[in-house]
Amino acid sequence: MSNIHGTILITGASSGIGAVYADRFARRGHHLILVARNLARLKDVAAALTERYSVSVRTLAADLGTEDGLAAVEAVIAQDETITHLVNNAGFGSAAPFATADISDMQAMVAINVTAPMRLTYAIVPLFRQRGKGTIINISSIVAIGPEILDGIYGGTKSFLLAFSHSLRKELHETGVTVQVVLPGATGTEFWDIAGLPASNLPSEWVMSPADLVDAALVGLDRGEFATIPSLMDAAEWDKWEAARAAMLPHLSSARPAGRYSAHSQTA
Repeated sequence: MSNIHGTILITGASSGIGAVYADRFARRGHHLILVARNLARLKDVAAALTERYSVSVRTLAADLGTEDGLAAVEAVIAQDETITHLVNNAGFGSAAPFATADISDMQAMVAINVTAPMRLTYAIVPLFRQRGKGTIINISSIVAIGPEILDGIYGGTKSFLLAFSHSLRKELHETGVTVQVVLPGATGTEFWDIAGLPASNLPSEWVMSPADLVDAALVGLDRGEFATIPSLMDAAEWDKWEAARAAMLPHLSSARPAGRYSAHSQTA
């Protein structure tokens, strides 16, 4: 089978957002490498896509929270020159307050949400640079902007993905490698059940379907957006956020403390 459009590697592809990405890229004529822990579900997704779109779909059962799982995906990346896109989608969250959360669960969250996308991106960026093309899609969250919305560890992991994407975009400027970060709001997936706050408990007007989320994210990708926030109705709000951040950058480092921190300064 010819590989006209290249191959997309998607993590967390057995359900939810990852499975929809798989469907949409297959519809566009891409071949797929689908990664998740649940091999049976992966095979079901792969069989349906192969029948529907006549594309090649490979599956890899891997736990990205383990060294063996990461190494298995890194080996595929190193060996497959047809990969054109990496979708760092695998992740999970928690609604438990920091003080009562299980520390082992929080460490597992950091491994999946932070270490895994970092490692896989580290594996693929040199190859994309050599080829002069490639796309990295990092699935972050609106809690990257408002980490206080859910527990502090989850918000911190998603804030990492936003900051990581910013630095990647700068480093990869003019290399032919594209970076997109997607910041979903509440999305109707199993995420909420795992987090301990079923989506059925949320106002229906807050919860977007995975299909709508991915379709919007792909519109953003096609338009060359760096940050895509499908639920944000007024894009100018993000532009103002970025403008304020950019305005501060030249003033964030100085040899002297700001005057307001002088022992002689007066407080109101």
